[in-house]
Amino acid sequence: MAGSIYDLHLDRNQANHQPLTPLGFLERAASVFPDHTAIIHGALKRTYREFYARSRRLASALAKLGIGKGDTVAVMLTNTPAMLEAHYGVPMTGAVLNSLNTRLDAAILAFTIDHGEAKVLITDREFSPVMKAALAMAVKKPIVIDYDDPEFTGKGDRIGTLEYEAFLETGDPEFAWTGPDDEWDAIALNYTSGTTGDPKGVVYHHRGAHLLAVGNVVTCSLGKHPVYLWTLPMFHCNGWCFPWSVTLVAGTHVCLRQVRAKPIFDAIADHGVTHMCGAPIVMSSLLGAPEAEKRALPGKVEFITAAAPPPEAVLAAMQEAGFNVVHVYGLTEVYGPSVVNDWHSEWDALPAGERAVKKARQGVRYAAMDAVDVLDPETMRPVPADGTSLGEVMFRGNVVMKGYLKNPTATDTAFAGGWFHSGDLGVKHPDGYIQLKDRSKDIIISGGENISSIEVEDALYKHPAVSAAAVVAKPDEKWGETPVAFVELRDGMSVTAEELLAHCKTHLAGYKCPRHIVFEPIPKTSTGKIQKFRLRELAKEV
Repeated sequence: MAGSIYDLHLDRNQANHQPLTPLGFLERAASVFPDHTAIIHGALKRTYREFYARSRRLASALAKLGIGKGDTVAVMLTNTPAMLEAHYGVPMTGAVLNSLNTRLDAAILAFTIDHGEAKVLITDREFSPVMKAALAMAVKKPIVIDYDDPEFTGKGDRIGTLEYEAFLETGDPEFAWTGPDDEWDAIALNYTSGTTGDPKGVVYHHRGAHLLAVGNVVTCSLGKHPVYLWTLPMFHCNGWCFPWSVTLVAGTHVCLRQVRAKPIFDAIADHGVTHMCGAPIVMSSLLGAPEAEKRALPGKVEFITAAAPPPEAVLAAMQEAGFNVVHVYGLTEVYGPSVVNDWHSEWDALPAGERAVKKARQGVRYAAMDAVDVLDPETMRPVPADGTSLGEVMFRGNVVMKGYLKNPTATDTAFAGGWFHSGDLGVKHPDGYIQLKDRSKDIIISGGENISSIEVEDALYKHPAVSAAAVVAKPDEKWGETPVAFVELRDGMSVTAEELLAHCKTHLAGYKCPRHIVFEPIPKTSTGKIQKFRLRELAKEV
């Protein structure tokens, strides 16, 4: 059968079809606004002309090392100019950027370097001790480039054979980079602990990065030339794609090594910050800061937050302080935030209690996401939109990952039935807004970071005195949630909470260790399954 008249001689070609990628955002900003301030870091200021030239230098220098399509370049960096340059310079070679979580321990970092097959590692001097240990454990031996940030005043040795600034000097600022051959090509690799603590490599493609970056501009009202403060770690889902979003609208990236109240207030006041992202703990830090550290805001600041919905009292306090809080929800597998509590102005007139109920919901899909729904995982049918019927939150669209690196079984499971299964349990309200009710994966979100309860339990079980262990989340005003461990000991054996905590610290990153350890019988079903729902209630009283 002949095609439609709209298909006849109307084929894709170079003139009318190019692969989507966020890399062109920097070229455009440098071309249109070359002298606009692109990056501020302490006393340093760089224009878009300089940002683009340095990113091309990085790409050129990497290419001279033989880095090309499909290679992995890992970075262990804080929110610094080098991290922003890596988000462009690395994929400009066709390579894939693997931003390492700076809070992880050496063993997990070694696994990541090996599993991702990193050929080059750029590491901040601050992290030289843990990276030196990780490299000693890793089978792969990437070329190591040290980044010596002038804003870092602490101790730390150089562990590589090259220094970042000298390395850039070997590159060409006019490097003729090209975009991806296919928008499905990988642009970034991010590791998530998943349900077991065994990291899974989430692969992003250029198309998804482009679309989510544009989605942020629309959803978070970035406008032209925003001033964005980097309080969200860029290693976390590539900073929710904001390294690309802010550049798209020729905004100013204000870098910040450490998230502390005083430097945040100073940056907002000194640079006229308009937007920032962060976990609820950042809000707590700002509200709880001593009056001497606070400064008057130059204007309304949009604060985009994820994880648990902030309490109404916190939202009110943030509003009074000059921040407008936008609540989003997502996962690493969907490029960060893909659901937003899109606020209706008429809800402002609701009584405080009803307003809080609205605020507690995760919301509706980003414009860049095709569909978000709450489905029965057995039948794959939507649950009734009644606000009570429980199902699994699932995603479908162009801002869903390619899949898990070298893990076809996990990928197939995640995409079963043509949807990405989040593992989060929730309900759908009559107006279509979704609300999370539990996490089927038993993930604890502390300070915006995921902690696998199973990983913590595995560490506890390694102690010879532990007979049974169960870890659950305890609500925490500062961190959102913290891990609480319930432990049963073997007959005739003993160990103190302090000794058990010290044991955990030899196996886990510090932030994953339990904040409380409770020695008591663990409630179980008749078949021996631990009843975590009961432990969650007990944890609230710890």
